Amino acid sequence: MSNHDKFWYAIEMMAASNHMTCSGLARFSGLNATTFNKSKRFTADGKERWLSAGTIEKVLSATGISIRQFASYFPTED
Repeated sequence: MSNHDKFWYAIEMMAASNHMTCSGLARFSGLNATTFNKSKRFTADGKERWLSAGTIEKVLSATGISIRQFASYFPTED
């Protein structure tokens, strides 16, 4: 599993741990509901799309999850 895949998996796990879909997590965090859509994880030319630190901070702040907790959602095995 690539780091990009691990990152998005962690977002999905954060949503699930808060009993939300990825769209629900985005809305709850004050973001556009499509922010975490699978279709937006790559650019039109196929490059990996990463979230900004500001976007991650909004999600962590809204959910009360620490950066350490967020890191725990990353899978450790390939």
